[in-house]
Amino acid sequence: MDLMYRSTRNDKNRVTASQAVLKGLAEDGGLFVPEQIPRLELSPEALAQMTYQETAYAVMKQYLTDYTEQELKDCIRSAYDEKFDTEEIAPLHEAGGAYYLELFHGATIAFKDMALSILPYLMTTAARKNHEDKEIVILTATSGDTGKAALAGFADVPGTKILVFYPKNGVSAVQEKQMVTQKGANTCVIGIHGNFDDAQTGVKQLFGDAALGEALAKAGYRFSSANSINIGRLVPQIVYYVYAYGRLLKSGAIQAGERINVVVPTGNFGNILAAYYAKCMGLPIGRLICASNENKVLYDFFRTGVYDRNREFILTSSPSMDILISSNLERLIYRMAGDDAKENARLMAELSAKGSYTVSEAMKTAMQDFTGGFATMEEVAAEIARLYSETGYVLDTHTAVASRVYHVYREQSGDRTPAVIASTASPYKFARSVMEAIDPKYAGMDDFALIDELSRISGTKVPRAIEEIRSAEVLHDKVIDKTQMEAAVKEFLGIR
Repeated sequence: MDLMYRSTRNDKNRVTASQAVLKGLAEDGGLFVPEQIPRLELSPEALAQMTYQETAYAVMKQYLTDYTEQELKDCIRSAYDEKFDTEEIAPLHEAGGAYYLELFHGATIAFKDMALSILPYLMTTAARKNHEDKEIVILTATSGDTGKAALAGFADVPGTKILVFYPKNGVSAVQEKQMVTQKGANTCVIGIHGNFDDAQTGVKQLFGDAALGEALAKAGYRFSSANSINIGRLVPQIVYYVYAYGRLLKSGAIQAGERINVVVPTGNFGNILAAYYAKCMGLPIGRLICASNENKVLYDFFRTGVYDRNREFILTSSPSMDILISSNLERLIYRMAGDDAKENARLMAELSAKGSYTVSEAMKTAMQDFTGGFATMEEVAAEIARLYSETGYVLDTHTAVASRVYHVYREQSGDRTPAVIASTASPYKFARSVMEAIDPKYAGMDDFALIDELSRISGTKVPRAIEEIRSAEVLHDKVIDKTQMEAAVKEFLGIR
């Protein structure tokens, strides 16, 4: 039997896995979730010996059940190849009493590569399976990393176009340079005057605009999403937590069945939700530690049961986490409400109308596996300096949020369970913040001079993704007001 997917806002909206990947977002504005979470069909002994690609197939075949074995293996082989600069794809690095799961060895040196390397293959396969005759338009909002990873994945893929909106002053210099120099006849990158939440809200409104949808269909197009709201993004993220557990087993760091904690620097909630799904599959995960920066809406939520985005939006040194509307939390809320689409829809309507909602005590109790913490920019800088001074290992600003939150959690709780920290970006992507944290003497240096100095002090090679943009030509320089997003889409697609 195929595993079916339903909308978090309407139980009657059921689709296959490939249809969910193709649609991205349900017509009612909900997110697609599996009707049940499958159990992990792997023995510890087998898992310990599996490659990343083998692990990916073992996990993903249980979610994407209407893809054939050959289709899925072809997608995996095409995605996880030489574009990653390590054979392991997602190696573990032990430092300072924790295991850092390095998810930044792909083409754009951020964890988004782990899922966005495979999404174009999953999507084009889904289009063929469902006899889709319209050109797919990937419409995406980014807080810095999703945009470039999606652009790199979909550039010049036949039958697709991709348009990325990003907050003009809300990403790092390297993140912006990576996006605005993107080649590909089917690509478009536009900055908006606003923050990530403005971009994400605008994209969701465009998805829900029936008149725009009709205009697209008439012109031979259909929208889909590369954001983590797409189930084709979420499922591949489950894989690396399962793989990390296998690596720990193989090294002897843990025994079969022994629990691990998982710590994730969290913005849109997709990465930590994938860890939760892995736990629900039977992976022995204890605590899910949700690490926030000063935009600590999730920390406050897990502490109080109140989700409230009515607060100041703070630009931090970890821009990919500068988010106040964590879209993927809806999938957890739906599950904590007992898969009650009506209750979830009510809470989401409250969020839209008032900017906040409160979960029941029963739902709050059901989320006890989650705990939260947050780190200020000063604490993030201090954590980067501390770990480098003690071990020589260099963290990016987002991973440093998680590292700081974990070490505070460990001190306060006394919990010595082995911990895997999701290392979500290369320090080269945020070289200025990283180097100035290590030593204030680096302030004022040119961005690429800082990158070369980071290479020297860390003993690591400058990633190819950075070398490529040193002298790359800016190809996308358009900046618009957030109210002009629909017009920009129509202009890109030639729709009047």
